[in-house]
Amino acid sequence: MHSEVSVKLAANQEYRFDLESAEPMAHEAGRRWLDDQFIALDCEPLRASGKVLLADKVLTVARAAGAALMQDPVWSRDFARASSAVLAKPIVRVDVPGMAVTF
Repeated sequence: MHSEVSVKLAANQEYRFDLESAEPMAHEAGRRWLDDQFIALDCEPLRASGKVLLADKVLTVARAAGAALMQDPVWSRDFARASSAVLAKPIVRVDVPGMAVTF
């Protein structure tokens, strides 16, 4: 089954990560990795309640990472693996300008 994560940072700036040959990440490992990045990148919750949904975490980590980390082959592969694992979807699209995560 085809597995891919794409991140759109701007109208003309999109990154695609093919996970076909990547070792899958377990759900809990993906959640921990995103939690660590959320803290390391000083991300803020999107909701006034402070509750952070997994899709929100994927979106805010992608936004905070920006092009610099998306171009880092190790970081971006781990981001893609973690995103796919926590959302339990083979195809994940992160649209930072549109503030949306779709499957």
